[in-house]
Amino acid sequence: MELLAMFHQGGLVMYPLLLCSIIAVAILVERLRTYKKAKSNMAMLREEIPAHIHEREALLDICVRDGGVAAEMVYAGAEQGGTPEQQNQRMQSAAVTIAGRLRSYLNYLETIVTLAPLLGLLGTVTGMISSFNVLSVADGQPFAITAGVGEALIATATGLCVAIIALVIHTYLVQVQDKLITDMEEMGNVYIGALTGMPLMNDGEQVREVAGDVSAA
Repeated sequence: MELLAMFHQGGLVMYPLLLCSIIAVAILVERLRTYKKAKSNMAMLREEIPAHIHEREALLDICVRDGGVAAEMVYAGAEQGGTPEQQNQRMQSAAVTIAGRLRSYLNYLETIVTLAPLLGLLGTVTGMISSFNVLSVADGQPFAITAGVGEALIATATGLCVAIIALVIHTYLVQVQDKLITDMEEMGNVYIGALTGMPLMNDGEQVREVAGDVSAA
């Protein structure tokens, strides 16, 4: 009941702030479910893909059974066969598409991080305007302005809380997304290395030659 009373005291800006918080939590839930499905069994892929590098049907079956984005990228390269260069190009295209899919909705969180404090500031301004209006007509009633001040403080605090929560959610999801992209880059390295017989590099250069600079796409 106290929270509900504070919500009403915060003024009209509390409603868009509530909407922002709901959207942030909804994005978190949706992205976590998506990223869970996108995660590959990297230990299995590192072992199975080189072992079946020249058995295309078995290789494709391994990718389908894994279901993660790293396996999806390898599947895109191996599905139609061809030279290592052709498969490399198809994997690069698939990696860029997958990376864009992994970034879906994160821009909304960035917007909420910026918007929520501004809404809180708007509530501060409207609350102070109410306070001065009350003060001008409430001569001899020094406590008449407290409602407006309370509205201003509640709106400001709520806006900051929503922005902080959205920022934490965004940072966490970006880290998970980056890990998935790193898995894609590593698996591109493993696949092309096994296909061409090239030794795997530890410095990540061959990874980016295969998958492209996906994280910056």
